[in-house]
Parts: sequence; structure tokens; C-alpha cells
Amino acid sequence: MTTQIAPNEQELLDRIPTGLFIGGEWVAAEGERTFDVHDPATGEVIRQIADATPADGIRALDAAVAAQDAWAATAPRTRSDILRRAFDLVQAHKEDLALLMTLEMGKPIAEARGEVVYGGEFLRWFSEEAVRISGRFGSNPEGTGQMVVSQRPVGPSFFITPWNFPFAMATRKIAPALAAGCTVVIKPPALTPLTTLFFTSLLEEAGLPKGVVNVVQTSRSGALSAPIIADPRLRKLSFTGSTEVGRKLISQAAEGVLRVSMELGGNAPFVVFEDADLDKAVDGAMAAKFRNIGQACTAANRFIVHQDVAEEFSRRVAERVQAMKIGRGTEEGVAIGPLIDADAVAKAGELVDDAVGRGARLLAGGKALDGAGSFYEPTVLTDVVPGSGILREEIFGPVLAIATFTDEAEAVRMANDTEYGLVSYVFTEDLGRGMRMIDALETGMMGLNAGVVSNAAAPFGGVKQSGVGREGGFEGIHEYLSTKYTLIPN
Repeated sequence: MTTQIAPNEQELLDRIPTGLFIGGEWVAAEGERTFDVHDPATGEVIRQIADATPADGIRALDAAVAAQDAWAATAPRTRSDILRRAFDLVQAHKEDLALLMTLEMGKPIAEARGEVVYGGEFLRWFSEEAVRISGRFGSNPEGTGQMVVSQRPVGPSFFITPWNFPFAMATRKIAPALAAGCTVVIKPPALTPLTTLFFTSLLEEAGLPKGVVNVVQTSRSGALSAPIIADPRLRKLSFTGSTEVGRKLISQAAEGVLRVSMELGGNAPFVVFEDADLDKAVDGAMAAKFRNIGQACTAANRFIVHQDVAEEFSRRVAERVQAMKIGRGTEEGVAIGPLIDADAVAKAGELVDDAVGRGARLLAGGKALDGAGSFYEPTVLTDVVPGSGILREEIFGPVLAIATFTDEAEAVRMANDTEYGLVSYVFTEDLGRGMRMIDALETGMMGLNAGVVSNAAAPFGGVKQSGVGREGGFEGIHEYLSTKYTLIPN
């Protein structure tokens, strides 16, 4: 295969650390094991990096445990300043971070730049929250003593991050943990580890003490994670990924009664009522569905459109989709990059074929592209019938599936007909209806006439089998704090 790596891309790749980061040092994996990182747009190897073993994972936990007491005792302002310096360094290297994400994950460069902005905001937000950790003091009701309620760091934390947002998912977990005074072991995804390694080098440059953050990338996630989770010194587990894997991790964490945060799968409904502003709805649909090539837990999965506007909505969306440029994310004007791998392409194809076989109409796209890379056309299906797999499973690809409804009660029933409950999207010009939908839809987040909801200042998370806990917002730092009550008798 002819290489498509440009000189500036190769120069950046050559600057990315290839080792594990343990105790403030870049080190080789046990036995000097390595694995390859690929560009999904071409299939070629772009970097070879250290492949951590279970013993390396325990070494990383050793380092985090050794650093915990000193980091917890570090002044909140000092922790805040380090996070702020990290934010400033991210701004200085935003083009490097964006290009790196495009190379290892495939997303268009414009979206990668957006992720740098979004992910960087967690550093800035939690640098500000670090100095606002508070408690309370007051007399007990009996008047016999004073109650002191304080917040303490949970302790050493283990993070398992996904491949689809390699920068933002790292900062969304690391920033609140550091702000709260917790040390960290992070296992970045094997498919997109380079962004986390580069970000870690920026944390090092920002003055983070040795052992506070440790990075152990591996090609054998379960083998490395299990002994870390089983270690009694670990006090917190945070995972973003599939519900299937999340269930297994919760089960493992139960043995040590670990604090857990789980941001799991989604099956987001996108409800368009007959009174919706269709210009807003179509814009929202394009953002909610095709951001990150559809590879997002927040991606709209089921488009539930009132029968009176379904034909017009479908036509407009299909026209927009047919105009989208497909290609390597570094190319100018590309809106749809590759899916992460061949398995993702196969899954999208199977779901589309199943829906069409059950009677759905294909308005745009509908097939994988020949040649190098893992590309699937942006696709629009309408008249999707109940029972289709595409209405039950998380697509994680650029496929927009439309089903119809006749009244508000039916829309609510269809939207809630899933074991997931991460996010929902509703388009209506009726404020009363919008307020009713806030109460009726069983999701942890909702966009009302908005196709993107994520913000560092807002609590991100779901209900039902979409997870437990919240990341971001005022709530995010409390995932890494434990409450202590002290009675002082009069």
C-alpha cells in the first residue's frame, strides 16, 4: 500500500511518546512488548507503541498509591494551577491534537478541532472547581454538639476510556479526579491511544508530580484491567463504553465495593413533532446523527417523526446527506471519514440490510465503499418498521433511520421503548409540549430544539442501562469525593 502520510503528519507522529507512563517516567512494557496503531482511512500502521502487561498495570497502580497521600494534601490552588497550565498547553498544541485524532481515529479535522475545544474545557472547568470543594458546619438538632461535614478524595482511580473521543474522554475523567485530589491509572483504547499519550506529555510539562497520572495502554484490555480492579488499594473505577462490558466491570468492582462511574451505551430517540421548525430539525438531525461519523453514544439512533412531516423531513435530510463529502479526515471539506474498523462497517451494513429486508425504503447511501480504509456511505432509511434491529441496537455509524408516529403518547412510548436512557432530542415549537417531554422521556439528558447537548459545565450521564454517575458540571467532581461527618460535642 502506498503511504498517505504527509511530512507534517509524520513529524507529529515521531514526537508522540511510545512508552508507558509510570511514576513520572516513560518506560518500556514488560518484555518490551509492542502493538501497532493504524490509520482507519488507509489501514496502514502509523505508530508502534508499548503493550502493557498485567504486571505493568500493577506497577502503575503502585505509583498511583505511592503518590496519593501527597497529592491529596496538595493545596487546591496548586492543583488548580496545574490544570490551568494543562489547559493553556492544550490551546498551544490544539492543531497537533486535532491532527493526531484525525490520523488515529479518522474523524474530519474540523470535528477534531471541535473535540480539542470541548475536551480542553474540562481542564479549565475543573481547575476552577478544585478550589470550590466545600463542606458544612452547624449544631445538631439536640444542641449537644457541632456537626462538621467535609469532603475527602476517594483515592486511587482507574479509568478505561473509549476510542471514539480519545481526547475529551481522557480529560473528562482525569480533570475532576486531579481537582479532587485523586491519583490516576488510565488505560486508553488500543485503537486510539496516541492522543492520550500526547496529552500526558502535556500534563508532565504542566508540572504534574510523578505518579499522579499513570498511563498503561495495552492490546489485552481485560487481562490488564482485572488485577487492577481486584487490588484492594484501588478505590474508584470509571468506564466509558458498551453496556455489555460495563456490566462485567461493575461485577468485578463489586468485590471491592468500588465507587463506579459508568457511561454506557445509548439508543437516543430524535422526536420531530408536526409543529417543529423543520429547518432547525434538519440541522439538529445532521449534528445529532453524523457528528463523529455517527460513532458517539449521544448519536441520534432512532428518528421518530410525525407522519404529517415525515416525507418532507426525510427528503430534506436525504438531500443534505447526498451532498456530504466522504474521504480521509485530513482532506478539505470532508464531512464523513472512515469508521473505526472493518467490524464497524460490517455492523452498519447488516443493520441497513435487515431494515430494508423488513420494508424500509433507502433514500441515500446504503453500502460500504471499495478500496482502502473502512468507509461506509452516509445513509438515510425511512419507513423503518417495528422489530428492525436498527431500532433496538446502537448503530455507531452514519445511518439515519426514520420511523413515524401519530400522536404525542405514541411518540413517548416509542422513545422510551429501550433499555437505554442516555440522551433524547425533541423538536417542537410548543413550549408546553416540550416541558411535558422533559418529564416523560426516560433519559439523563435532553436536547430541546438542539442536536448537540454536551458541555463541560453540564452533568453528562444516563439512566437505565446507559450508566450510573455524572461527568462534568458541578456534579462531576463529587464522583471523586467521599463525604466525612465529624461530631464535636459541646
